Amino acid sequence: MRTISVVGIGAGDPEQVTVQAINTLNAVDVVFMVDKGDEKRDLIQLRREICDRYITSPSYRVVTATDPPRDRAAAAYRDAVDDWRSRRADIYAELIGSQLGPGEHGAFLAWGDPAIYDSTLPILHEVLARGTVVFELRVIPGISSIQALAARHRISLTRTGRPLHITTGRLLARGFPDNADDVVVMLDAGCAFTEIDTGGADIYWGAYVGSDDEVLVSGGAADAGPKIVAERDAARRKHGWIMDSYLLRRPTGP
Repeated sequence: MRTISVVGIGAGDPEQVTVQAINTLNAVDVVFMVDKGDEKRDLIQLRREICDRYITSPSYRVVTATDPPRDRAAAAYRDAVDDWRSRRADIYAELIGSQLGPGEHGAFLAWGDPAIYDSTLPILHEVLARGTVVFELRVIPGISSIQALAARHRISLTRTGRPLHITTGRLLARGFPDNADDVVVMLDAGCAFTEIDTGGADIYWGAYVGSDDEVLVSGGAADAGPKIVAERDAARRKHGWIMDSYLLRRPTGP
């Protein structure tokens, strides 16, 4: 039977790739990569650099496919995501079926940790559910972007006896969650922290965390917000893409 491993490769620093990930990469026959175009060429280049750095086997091969376009402005957000994932599943099924032989081992490299806001696992589960190609699915955890963010700001994500809430910018725009004072926000293209009452929260923000292009800003959300927006806009113009996250932390009573 074919084997597919989804390997977490950390948030951008090649030295955050785990020993388990390195051992898995050295056991694979094929590394699958999805090309997202010229604007995000850095993403596929870093994946190749990780392979070149850590894979010692001379016999593995890299197979690349073009990512299907996605309508990011669609009013029906979930429908648009489901449609994009389905079209990606078509590509993954074709790649695995045509490029991975019986008994061979393939890998997809996932940013951060595959379990946190990454589409690879849901797409591969859809491929399996279709039944057109069969494989054993394995997951190798990685250091997530929010772990790296906390480490770079020298803070803990949690406080004693208090919950940690992880959400998206789209949902944060509806208001600060009622059930937590510590909120990690990902996928926030609209900088929702500038549009809501943060209740005097501090913000710990980072982009390209762990890479040579890393940008960090922290402080009171009201004061640091405009600087984050400016830094984010400048970074996106420079690179053509951005990968960022942040923690909002409200003060609590005794």
